[in-house]
Amino acid sequence: MAEEAAAAAGEEGGAAGKKGVMLVGIDDSEHSYYALEWTLQHFFVPGQPQPYRLVVVTAKPPASSVIGIAGASTAELLPTVEVDLKRTSARVIDKAKQLCFQTQVVDVSYEVYEGDARNVLCDAVERHHAEMLVVGSHGYGALKRAVLGSVSDYCSHHAHCSVMIVKRPKHKKTEHVFLSKKIELVS
Repeated sequence: MAEEAAAAAGEEGGAAGKKGVMLVGIDDSEHSYYALEWTLQHFFVPGQPQPYRLVVVTAKPPASSVIGIAGASTAELLPTVEVDLKRTSARVIDKAKQLCFQTQVVDVSYEVYEGDARNVLCDAVERHHAEMLVVGSHGYGALKRAVLGSVSDYCSHHAHCSVMIVKRPKHKKTEHVFLSKKIELVS
């Protein structure tokens, strides 16, 4: 399915002389790094033409939203929190650059915007006229999603493009034991 979408995008991009845009939203979680790795593996195969121009976007929350409304004494913490948030955003982008470099993706840009990730990603889709948005899934249950909110759920309903939600596979110990025994029997 991913290959068909890539082929279709390549045909459209070739006809118009311009590649479509695939936007990948990432944060500092293993789930989003996995989504980026999955996207690179399935859509940006080394040695093959790139079917999309890749845009990697991360959202930096405002320092005031991290501190909350704890009172006047927290105002002096804002600069420290701001520095930490900028450092985290830089680390996220550096990791994305490393992953893209390893898979030889050349038509890629990286962006950091301040704000709520849901709005940042939907705005970036509009700004770049993206054909596809890729986000990871933390795999939260219904209760956690209701309390914390789900970026992937929000984007799937509000982004004006196709949204691919990449779930990181869960590895259960019982599967590994079963597979290792099976491999031992076959050998």
